[in-house]
Amino acid sequence: MRTRGFEVAKGFEDKGINLPVRKTKAAAGYDIEAAEDCIIEPFKPGDNPTLVKTGLKAYMPDDEYLMLCNRSSNPKKKGLVMANSVGIIDADYYGNPDNDGAMMFAFYNVKDEAIKIKKGEAIGQGIFMKYLITDDDSADGVRMGGFGSTDKK
Repeated sequence: MRTRGFEVAKGFEDKGINLPVRKTKAAAGYDIEAAEDCIIEPFKPGDNPTLVKTGLKAYMPDDEYLMLCNRSSNPKKKGLVMANSVGIIDADYYGNPDNDGAMMFAFYNVKDEAIKIKKGEAIGQGIFMKYLITDDDSADGVRMGGFGSTDKK
């Protein structure tokens, strides 16, 4: 019986994607790698973040989410900060019809030079978390899409 974990997302099956692993026994996060080479240009006001593909999707119980966090070394060494500070992957993002639940990291580069990310390079970490709901919660919507779809009317 499966409870939580990672899978390769559709479209990335033959791309040599590594499933995330924890590096030490007491580590909270699973190290996540870039699915392909990419360049992150220096940030200029008005720029959109660069979305770095992971080629992964995550499954978990309905009362959990996967928190995507930056690597602690990225800001100092590479000037990479996550545009949304922390990413949230909801349980119902898995297998959605738009992108199969494929996860991406949204980065800004605050250095003056372009930063190259290589395929297989660790770019962040994922931490599975439980969450609570309020007594009067009445959410009954069903996810119909992928990235950014919950705010669409």
